[in-house]
Amino acid sequence: MDKLIKRSEQKVEYTWDTTHIYPSDEAWLAAFDEVAAAIDNVATYAGRLSSSASELCDFLTLSEKVSVDVSRVYAYAMLKSDEDKGNSKYADYYGRAVSLYTQYSSKTAFSGPEIIAIPDEVLERFYEEKPELKVFSRMLDRIRAAKQHTLSPAEETLLAAAGELANAPENIASQFRNADLRFPDIKDANGNPIRVTQGSFIPLLESPDVNIRKQAFESVYHTYEQFKNTVAAMLDAQVKQLTFYRKARNFSSNLEKALFATEVPVTVYENLIKSVNDRLHILHKYVALRKKLLGVDELHMYDLYTPIVPDVNVKYPYEKSCEICRKALEPLGEHYIAALDEGFGNRWIDVYENEGKRGGAYSMGTRPHPYVLLNHKDTLDSMFTLAHEMGHALHSYFSTKAQRPVYSNYVIFVAEVASTFNESLLMQYMLKNTDDKKQRAYLINHFLEQFRTTLYRQTMFAEFELEINRMSESGTTLTADALCDLYYDLNRKYYGDDIVVDREIAVEWARIPHFFLNFYVYQYSTGFSAAIALSEKVLREGKPAVEAYLEFLSSGSIADPITLLRRAGVDMTTPQPVNDALALFDRLIDEMDTLMS
Repeated sequence: MDKLIKRSEQKVEYTWDTTHIYPSDEAWLAAFDEVAAAIDNVATYAGRLSSSASELCDFLTLSEKVSVDVSRVYAYAMLKSDEDKGNSKYADYYGRAVSLYTQYSSKTAFSGPEIIAIPDEVLERFYEEKPELKVFSRMLDRIRAAKQHTLSPAEETLLAAAGELANAPENIASQFRNADLRFPDIKDANGNPIRVTQGSFIPLLESPDVNIRKQAFESVYHTYEQFKNTVAAMLDAQVKQLTFYRKARNFSSNLEKALFATEVPVTVYENLIKSVNDRLHILHKYVALRKKLLGVDELHMYDLYTPIVPDVNVKYPYEKSCEICRKALEPLGEHYIAALDEGFGNRWIDVYENEGKRGGAYSMGTRPHPYVLLNHKDTLDSMFTLAHEMGHALHSYFSTKAQRPVYSNYVIFVAEVASTFNESLLMQYMLKNTDDKKQRAYLINHFLEQFRTTLYRQTMFAEFELEINRMSESGTTLTADALCDLYYDLNRKYYGDDIVVDREIAVEWARIPHFFLNFYVYQYSTGFSAAIALSEKVLREGKPAVEAYLEFLSSGSIADPITLLRRAGVDMTTPQPVNDALALFDRLIDEMDTLMS
């Protein structure tokens, strides 16, 4: 039976070093108190922002610094909590950090209405009197663009104070999934027990043994089935709070409000779903090929992850994964590789699973450098996850180095470009460096799965999320049965007639944490499409494309995301990047069919 070690048993070299943020818990506690006092200081500017250019500039400068300090306090607490969700000490730290973040939002909520209330001619005079103010002009323009969605200072303070309550559905769902939920063990062909966890689930679905795949599938989804009403209540509460804030801020839909925050037109979301729905026949073609190459009479949902190329079982230990990723990313130049080496060698990364550790993977951009959480399993997929998360990390690293704090954070829409770009370069490198037809087919299989799981599956998630928000907005309660029926029907539509859509898949929505992140998932699909286009441009054009891409990584939020991507060389307001990516998917299916025949 696979033994899941305790956090205290992890080798230190495979853990992230949070002392880079604060040297000890005591230092964090001291910083917490200092930041709390600084927040009170920021709050003293209430009612003063329109009085003079100096007052406005002093407030913006101070709040910029305090926001960095708040983020560092939050980052440390979250990282320590995610090491072991069962550790009550760090659960308390994280709860306190969330409360501090809410206090900061609440006590600075006056600033939006006050900034909006400054007459245009007065603000222009302020810029002349205090040239230092001009560095904040884009931020001020963004705040003032939200005039029709901004309430009175008292109302803004009240909404901000409710932020902790608004985060409750996501926090409860995270604790449920990561700390409390347990799945029944399964057995291998010899009757030996295998532990099923959030981290081991997908690797088990990749097993060549159909019985292991089926058992793991049933272990996870039969467990979620037992709690589907509880998780449905959490998700219903999540969407209800989104609807509440949308109404309070005078947006026509939850989608419009979510995309307004990132300066992305609603048409980008709608175009993605339409383009993918118009090309579902390509996914159906892939499913049919998978069924043929697996040689099964019936293809099931638990057969979607197992490689369709037999007898290729290459292991990718963490150190080997780092080495290959480094070589694959060399086209981005010495500056990028030096930063990558810093991340690999200076304990930015928490590598392996342990008891209670948060599942999945992520990158957190903070100071003095970003951090990456992995649950590495020595698989090809794990190596691509490493490349993906380091793409996020170095995006944060370069933006933080190049931009002052007020503009160093990039919006979510561009976040998935940098991560998927790295995956694309990694795939191109591996395909270029193998002459073995079986190995090439194995890699193409993985690339095809990236298209299926990122472009198609995440768009299916986006369609599901759009529909549940519409249901909630119309007054419909998101019951478990309603959610299961909707999710099941979407799977049938997306995967077509050549697969048995097992009824267990209807409850998969309960396993997906991103449904608590407010229209996040569509950006995996748009980011993947943009990344394919930009990575091919870099490999094709060399230095000019590399320079444009590195400028994109260093731009933070100095312009809207559509503009930043246009400067890098791709226009996401058109369906062309999505259509081109799906055309590549179609060609790869044909190549796979030829190779395997």
